[in-house]
Parts: sequence; C-alpha cells; structure tokens
Amino acid sequence: MRKGIHPEYGPVVFRDRAANHAFLTRSTMTSEKTIEWEDGNTYPVVDVEISNVSHPFYTGTARVLDTAGRVERFERRYGKRGGA
Repeated sequence: MRKGIHPEYGPVVFRDRAANHAFLTRSTMTSEKTIEWEDGNTYPVVDVEISNVSHPFYTGTARVLDTAGRVERFERRYGKRGGA
C-alpha cells in the first residue's frame, strides 16, 4: 500500500441517541466531540440516528407487506391476461 493516502484508522464510539446505546469499534470516521468510555480512555464519539439496537429489522418490529393480496387485487381489478 502507498503511504499517506489512507485515512487514520482508530477507535471510535458510535452512539445511538434513539436507543441510548453506544459501542466502541474501530473506524476511519472522526469527530470533534469526545466521550470518556468505560475503560477510562477518551475517544471521539459519532452520533447515529439508527443502529442494530433501534432498527425495526433487528428488533423484530418490522412490518411485512402483503404482496400476494396486492397481486390478487390487481388481477381482480384489471383482469388476468391470458397466455399466447
């Protein structure tokens, strides 16, 4: 790899404000805001709107659309097309 073209890669805290949840990971993202983590060190903090803790897919609150009902309603309204 060429030197000097890649961003800094280091520890960052991502904080989900909606769920009041934070996790420490490594990333190239940076922030002017900092937070003191559980280990006593200070890390940059990036606020996110949604994470796995608050996302409907991961929390099990996602809604499933009834696509079969939509197809049947379309066929009733506009009729089925016959083959060949």
